[in-house]
Amino acid sequence: MSFDDAPVIAVGPKPDPEFDAAITAGGGEPGPLARADGLVWTDARASLPALPPSVRWVQLPFAGVEDFLDSGVIAEHPKVVFTSAAGAYSGTVAEQAIALLLAGVRGLWSRETSWDAAGAAGRTGRLGGTTVAVVGAGGIGRDLIPALRGLGVKVVAVNRSGTDVSDAVVVTADHLDEVWPAVDHVILAAPSTAKTRALVNAKVLAQLKPHSWIINVARGSLIDTDALVAALKKGTIGGVGLDVTDPEPLPDGHPLWSIPNAIITPHVANPPQHLRPALLARVEVNVRRFANDLEPLAVIDADRGY
Repeated sequence: MSFDDAPVIAVGPKPDPEFDAAITAGGGEPGPLARADGLVWTDARASLPALPPSVRWVQLPFAGVEDFLDSGVIAEHPKVVFTSAAGAYSGTVAEQAIALLLAGVRGLWSRETSWDAAGAAGRTGRLGGTTVAVVGAGGIGRDLIPALRGLGVKVVAVNRSGTDVSDAVVVTADHLDEVWPAVDHVILAAPSTAKTRALVNAKVLAQLKPHSWIINVARGSLIDTDALVAALKKGTIGGVGLDVTDPEPLPDGHPLWSIPNAIITPHVANPPQHLRPALLARVEVNVRRFANDLEPLAVIDADRGY
């Protein structure tokens, strides 16, 4: 693919001058979908329109693309390169994961109403010197691992490929059964696919240590919620920090709300005020790559599911 002139990139589902500016900064020309070479889609809740034959690239707004895969729209366009926003938001999500893990290990989940130094001391652990597994060591993992290492943590990075990850011991996903009993804490940062659904189930929870905290900043479907509630009530694990849940939103009255060592945030690891600037920056980069015959960042592989 090559362009004699700047590639025409449409924005949808609504016009947006800021995304037009990002397209221009990347070397593209904002224009209508009918004659576009690419499409920047800014609303994951809206269905993609029919794509004209001229479109060769579509940028989606989030890292999680299961809805687009499940709808079949990506499979319907095998000649179109679809890209997610994987890695664009990794810094803010990594910060949320660290905050949840520290709050859990340091005992900040307890809601105090009086001065109880002895009780607080008994709940306060130490993150330094522990081993933490980062399951799904992609973009989020690359930001998480240096922060964890800076806190004196040994990191086990779990990925599908076995690709080296700086400052971490790498384990492939097919050896996860060996990871659960060997680590102190777990951070879930993997995509939602058929293979990762209920990745953390009753069997896994039974293998973790009694002080282990599980942090999920990926997708709620990675954890079997009923098994998690049972483990927390039995004291099988130390606690859980969830920015995502299954079901989501977590309904009022759900058992997790009443469990003290379940810290829940309402899917705000990447809030709107941080999402938009990060997506604009990713659009500029990917337009530039598309315009210069380079593969855009975060190409979606339908067979992998992300």
